[in-house]
Order: sequence, then C-alpha cells, then structure tokens
Amino acid sequence: MYIYHLSHIDLDGYGCQYLTQNCFTHIQSYNANYGPEVKARLQEIITAIKREKFIGNSEVKHVVLITDLNLTTKEANWLEKEAMSVGAKIQLLDHHGSGEKTAEQFIWYKLDTTKCATLITYEWLKKHHGFDKSNYYSNIVKAINAIDIWVSDDEFFEFGKVGLGMISGAREINRTLFPREDRALKLSLIESMRDHVNKENAHIALDDTIHQLKKDFFKQKEDNTKDNLVALYVTQLLSLDKQRLIIEYRGYKGLLGYNLGNTSILGNTFLIENPDFDFYMDINWRGNFSLRSNNKLDVSKMASEIGNGGGHPNASGGKIKEYKDSFVYSDIKNFVQNYIDEKTA
Repeated sequence: MYIYHLSHIDLDGYGCQYLTQNCFTHIQSYNANYGPEVKARLQEIITAIKREKFIGNSEVKHVVLITDLNLTTKEANWLEKEAMSVGAKIQLLDHHGSGEKTAEQFIWYKLDTTKCATLITYEWLKKHHGFDKSNYYSNIVKAINAIDIWVSDDEFFEFGKVGLGMISGAREINRTLFPREDRALKLSLIESMRDHVNKENAHIALDDTIHQLKKDFFKQKEDNTKDNLVALYVTQLLSLDKQRLIIEYRGYKGLLGYNLGNTSILGNTFLIENPDFDFYMDINWRGNFSLRSNNKLDVSKMASEIGNGGGHPNASGGKIKEYKDSFVYSDIKNFVQNYIDEKTA
C-alpha cells in the first residue's frame, strides 16, 4: 500500500505526518497552507499516482490521505473524480468546522470538531492499522491536542505551547524550494518533543534545548554557530539543485533563491563553491531582492536596471514592484526571468 499524505503546515499538521511516517513503510508526504495550494498539491499527488502506475506498479493500492485541511465541495468533487480515474482511495481526517457541509456529502470525509487532527489521525491509525499498541506516542498526541484546540487546564498544555512555537519558528529551510528537507527538520523537532514530554518540567526542558536541537539537525562534521551551520546546509542544497535554479542576466549566469534570507553568508558561500556562477539573487514574497557577486558582475548596475535599486558592485538590492508571488518555485523563476528579459530587451 502506498500512502500519499497531504497535511497542513503547523504543529498539528506535521504531528499527523509524524505519526504516519512511523506507521507506514511506503509513504510520500506533501504540505499545503489553505487556499489554492491545497488543489496544487493534490494535483501533484494524482500525477505521482499516475507515474507509479505507468512504471508498472498497477497492482499496488494507492491511498490519498488528507489531514488538518478542509476541502470545499468543488475541491472534493474534483478529487473524488480524479482518484476514481487512477483507482485510488481517499481518506480525509479533519477538525475544522468550515468543512461541515463538504463532510456531509462524502463518505471519506471524517470530521470531528472536538479533537485536533493529530488525535483524529492517531485514533484512525490505531483502529485501522494496528498502530502504537503500547501507547508509545500517546502523550505527544495529547500535548498537540491540548494546544491546538486550546485546552488550557490540560497537564500538557504548556508543553504543547512550546512545541507550537518551535514548529512555527522553524524557518531555516525554505518550504517552497526544499519541501522535503523542511519537513524533515520539523518532524525531527516533533520527535524531540516526544523524547521530552515525560520529563519533569517538560515544557521548560524543551524550551531550554530548542537551539541545540536545531544545531544537531544541521551539524555535519564540525561544530559551529547555528547560523553558520544552517548556511552551510542550505548552500549544499542549492549546489546540489543548482541546475533547477538558474536564471540569466545579460549573458551572466545566476542562481535564484526564494525567501532564503541571510544573503551575505549564503550568496558568498554559494559563489565561492560554484565558480561557474556569476551572481546570486534571493527574492522574497514581497518582491524585494538581494544580489551578490564575486567580482564577476557589477550587481549594483543590475539592481538599478531591474529594480530601481543599487548598492555595491558585489552586494546590492532592489524591488520588483510588479512581482507576483507563488507557492510554486517554477512559477516564481519564470516570472523573474521574464521580467529580467523585458527590462534588458
């Protein structure tokens, strides 16, 4: 059985995936915020199922699992039709009251507004897949439930509060560029929550160790500051995936990052390790961009030409006022490249 698990991007959403990752052997995970990203990720899942069937895995049972996300009636109708066309089953587990009308129309749509999605998923896994017979994960599930539906008098509430902030603050890896690695970081932090939940003053113990937990995730051979460890880790991701991230400006080759930040360290490190690149550009969701070069291109002139910006020959910035953001990196890159081409035509 192959599971394709789409979940939300908060502690509750990743909590559901933490459980399914520890239950199923063959599972692919996806994450989405509300809105059009949900449909886009579901389209990715349907495409992945078609790919599996095309390469010869037609006998495998495929299950689309959705947690901590509600669907509109239109989205649910579309999904049911697409799932039937590829022979996949659907199971949705959610607790948002906004999905009530849709839940009434589809047998695969399980809605329970009294519990968080992690608890609903936990109970579903125990009932249908024999998960966690020893209740090894029960307290971490209770903690996520307490904070997500705000049971302030629960014994695990303060611990869950620390976990909620820990996951929302785990922004070191960009989710749009590197969803798998971003998810791995967050699931590793939830694993650490499970390790701490039974300790005395667990909420304080977890809060005290968050910085070290992140360092442990990013550390490879030698210790360093967290910022430097993150920069090295992300730079390696960029280098491995650089062919997908290439943009061009007047014959110069550059790399386009999205919402990565820390441009001085990341940009300079990337350019040193990849001498075939002439510049580094990072753009955020508002269209603000930063540019770095290593004496190969005067990026102050580039910033002035494409974004009414400026700065120094090796470090500059500006803003694309007409920028249109997207949760799909290829759309972002295409927009920026087309914009540069128009400005330099």
